[in-house]
Amino acid sequence: MTFTLPDLPYAHDALAPYMSKETLEFHHDKHHQAYVTNGNNAIKGTEYEGKSLEEIVKSSFNKNAAVFNNAGQHYNHIHFWKWMKPNGGGSKLPGRLEKKIAEDLGGFEKFKADFAAAGAGQFGSGWAWLQVKGGKLEIAKTPNGENPLVHGAIPILGVDVWEHSYYIDYRNRRPDYLKAFVDHLVNWDYVDELFGKAG
Repeated sequence: MTFTLPDLPYAHDALAPYMSKETLEFHHDKHHQAYVTNGNNAIKGTEYEGKSLEEIVKSSFNKNAAVFNNAGQHYNHIHFWKWMKPNGGGSKLPGRLEKKIAEDLGGFEKFKADFAAAGAGQFGSGWAWLQVKGGKLEIAKTPNGENPLVHGAIPILGVDVWEHSYYIDYRNRRPDYLKAFVDHLVNWDYVDELFGKAG
């Protein structure tokens, strides 16, 4: 398969003031486009040509850095745009997801604190995740473009903590960005849809 840059599911200014039009213009139009372009160049003429994105991510991990880094980030960002929506966030979750968060993670408030701590505690570039592993919800963090797929888990929510995701709007205040993400941006319906498929 050839990677293509998906359109944003909303206007560039739709997530303001929590994520600005300028951030989305840089992050989606330039950074994500670069992962697409570089990924396509890296897989050309290799064993990864013609494979699905998930297969490429899993099979290139620790084997081909150029392919993995770009494929991993392409996968992460395809979902990242859908993990957000205008007027998102809040604590009103679909019932089965709320129940599972209570069962596995000690309730929504504890999830929020632990998820933000994972994002704030990821040194340098990376991601924080809500993942399904062995039928249970877990919070995890990964460096750079790595994601739960390569650790036997399925990501159902991820937040990008590379500086280009927040520096225009929050400068070095990563914890403020993480709070805004959970409180105002998360598209819980999409998280629930992925949870349903992962179950």
